[in-house]
Amino acid sequence: MSIEKSDQYTVRVRITGRVQGVCYRAWAQANAQALGLSGWVRNNRDGAVEALFSGAVNQVVEMLARCRKGPPAALVEDVAIMDEGGAPPLGFRVLPTTG
Repeated sequence: MSIEKSDQYTVRVRITGRVQGVCYRAWAQANAQALGLSGWVRNNRDGAVEALFSGAVNQVVEMLARCRKGPPAALVEDVAIMDEGGAPPLGFRVLPTTG
């Protein structure tokens, strides 16, 4: 199955490295909203940041590229990407820290 540029695409990502305490969540929210994406971002207690991005394929791909760099104070080591099914959420928000 091929994905067309106009198709919706939803991915869940786990970002590791120095990604907490560097405004990564606020940065991700601002970038996702600028790209017109829906989803969420949150810190994990293990030091990672987790996010869900949903939108046009080219916009999601651009967000993933941005996540690999992150905000200026971040030091991203890895961005693990998992395809996500289901209906995309409305809007983009920062969720509470999870487990």
